[in-house]
Amino acid sequence: MNRVEVMSKDISPLLQEWEFDNEKSIRIVAADDGREVMQVRLPLGIEQYELDGRPDGMKPFGKNTMLEEFEERVRLSSDNFQIGHDDFLLLSNEGILFYYRYLRLFQIGDYKRTARDTDHNLKLCDLVEKHCEDGDDKKMLLQYKPYMLRMNAISKAMLFLHQHLKTAAREILEGAIESIRSLPEVDTPSFQFERIRSLDYLESALKQVHEKKPGPVEALEEELAKAVDEEDYERAAMLRDRIGELSAETPDQDE
Repeated sequence: MNRVEVMSKDISPLLQEWEFDNEKSIRIVAADDGREVMQVRLPLGIEQYELDGRPDGMKPFGKNTMLEEFEERVRLSSDNFQIGHDDFLLLSNEGILFYYRYLRLFQIGDYKRTARDTDHNLKLCDLVEKHCEDGDDKKMLLQYKPYMLRMNAISKAMLFLHQHLKTAAREILEGAIESIRSLPEVDTPSFQFERIRSLDYLESALKQVHEKKPGPVEALEEELAKAVDEEDYERAAMLRDRIGELSAETPDQDE
């Protein structure tokens, strides 16, 4: 009888090879087929995200995303297309996956992909707002729209700033501030909190764009953006460390 070799399900060796360090908890690695994936080290494990498409690599209904599937359903349906609760859960669960990924992407300075993923979740908000039949379902998602608008605007503004396009960056920030101010009211504490916090954050960022002069940190941030754009993640990691060192050494100009 041939012996069947059973692969161990114990991931302890992986965890020991990459010990948890909150300052170095994200890395980009090559998968077996050569594509790059993002891994996040947590205290008790490792998460892995696809960098493109859905974060979990799934293709619902053969589409790249659940959003894409429902946008097609809207196009092919009559004007009274409605999203029921079960379908809402499919969409909102996808939104959560994109949220976790763009949060990590923002941390490593990948503003291009952060902008792309927040664009996805903002489109998801628009779809739910127009076609969801349950008011509580709408409220559950739309209460976080100020935060999505903020992250989307900051990411796009950073991309413009790295190209020395301050006017375009200001316009992005000003547009986001106006969009958040004009959002329909959502009666939840989270909406109120996120709206105030996002407006404060964007107005502070806008002030810095107006006033701040470029320095060594800004120069390194430009190099970081270029390294991320060129997918040179090893150099990007070194630049992030240096930016952190300089930021710690340099007193805050506003203090």
